Amino acid sequence: MNQTKYIFVTGGVTSSLGKGIIAASLAKLLQARGYRTTIQKFDPYINVDPGTLNPYEHGECYVTDDGAETDLDLGHYERFLNVPTSQANNVTTGRVYLSVIEKERRGEFLGKTVQVVPHITNEIKERMQLLGQSGDYDIVITEIGGTVGDIESLPYIESVRQLLWELGDDNGIVIHLTLVPYLTAAGELKTKPTQHSVKTLMESGIKADILVCRTEHELSDDLRQKLALFCNVKKEAVIQSIDASTIYDVPNLMLEEGLDTVALKKLGLSEKQQPDLEQWNGFLHQLKNPKNEVNIGLVGKYVELQDSYKSILEAFIHAGAVNETKVNVVSIHSEHLDDNSAESQLKGLDGILVAPGFGSRGIEGKIDTVRFARENNIPFLGICLGMQMAVIEYARNVLGYKDANSIEMNENTAHPVINLMEEQKDIENMGGTMRLGAWKCSLKENTLANKIYGQAEIMERHRHRYEFNGKYLNELENAGLKASGVNPDTGLVEVVEIENHPFFIGVQYHPEYKSTVANPHPLFVSLVKAAVEHKNK
Repeated sequence: MNQTKYIFVTGGVTSSLGKGIIAASLAKLLQARGYRTTIQKFDPYINVDPGTLNPYEHGECYVTDDGAETDLDLGHYERFLNVPTSQANNVTTGRVYLSVIEKERRGEFLGKTVQVVPHITNEIKERMQLLGQSGDYDIVITEIGGTVGDIESLPYIESVRQLLWELGDDNGIVIHLTLVPYLTAAGELKTKPTQHSVKTLMESGIKADILVCRTEHELSDDLRQKLALFCNVKKEAVIQSIDASTIYDVPNLMLEEGLDTVALKKLGLSEKQQPDLEQWNGFLHQLKNPKNEVNIGLVGKYVELQDSYKSILEAFIHAGAVNETKVNVVSIHSEHLDDNSAESQLKGLDGILVAPGFGSRGIEGKIDTVRFARENNIPFLGICLGMQMAVIEYARNVLGYKDANSIEMNENTAHPVINLMEEQKDIENMGGTMRLGAWKCSLKENTLANKIYGQAEIMERHRHRYEFNGKYLNELENAGLKASGVNPDTGLVEVVEIENHPFFIGVQYHPEYKSTVANPHPLFVSLVKAAVEHKNK
């Protein structure tokens, strides 16, 4: 049996350097060379998963097919590799401690004193090797969240040290991502922060095998030589990662720098073949040479932070490339919209997406947006809460139920067109208890949804507690709002659309989670296409 090889990616100097993008780019190159590769993320916070975190704190919560609420980096992994991730690909300190404490309560440690070393570190090492032991992968890349030197990262760094020793030479390497800042006053790049960061790593017993240096300026030969000497790495293992115009350029930049070649050499693996990036580069060519341009409004309540809607923004990039169209996403805060301001803020748009979210803040603005899109024949897509707002808007302004609402916003509404799901009614814990993961949906023949997907049955990922209230189905359908997608097992309405509108569709699930470079999501592709047609009219 082939031994699985492990690559650990750590970060130094500052957070947000893009460990996830570097890990995903390296994985893409290894995959393109014919190696079965996966990536996992270990996060040092004590939340059990990111499901209860505010998007302002941590960006969006990404959901996998098997219902894991995970870090947004897993979205990058899937978009780059086109391989689904799972519960095993994201582990937090909270999950590790919870597991160890549960074992202690069951008496599994036989009266021993439970400590960070060895009990917590053993748990981490087990989870680090879980995917590798499945036999499905040749190489497992593990991204360690946070920055080397953080108190909360220490157990992970110690676990990596132990694991490298246990795996033996050639079976595990460490890539350290660091910042080489440019001091404008001095007019030069500075290597000292990187030297300190590598020293901190070495104090923990880990030697960096490869340095990836984030920089705004080219690294000179002398600088690379200096970094190699003082950080104890070979010169070819000093990799420059310069700012790119799009994250999708990074695999090619890493290929030029030889990151994959150096990594394979250190793992004792052959290069197999030249990386096959034909499809990837075809996508990049279309992305960079658009023939059209459209403005699509993203109406949500977390728009100040780009990462809150990361998957939606990336899905627009994929869909734009397919349509050879530059998509300008215009972020609009739903709290700042009302009956009077909606028209002035929305009138120049070629398409509108009403985003997912929770809670009552900014709700009326979303409803006004839906109304504007519906009455002015602007292509519209509502996702999750956005779909629910479309139902409320229709009930209020077409059926005339002026107080129609969701139980989430008003428990006492006379017309709860959006209701709490039956299985959610007795739930007390907030974390990990929503309807999560991939669920079936049957699409009715001759509907817009059916035409978009080109198939009768689909699987899409969910993250919600509230649902379309079936009691209002007949009334809404008779008034022109059709339920075109329904879960075959529960009867839950998943998709609504309006027939006599160029493009108006709301979905209860999150299509953005499944959009990848290789497989752009059909709903986004169709929305961009409709926006181009609307603009050309």
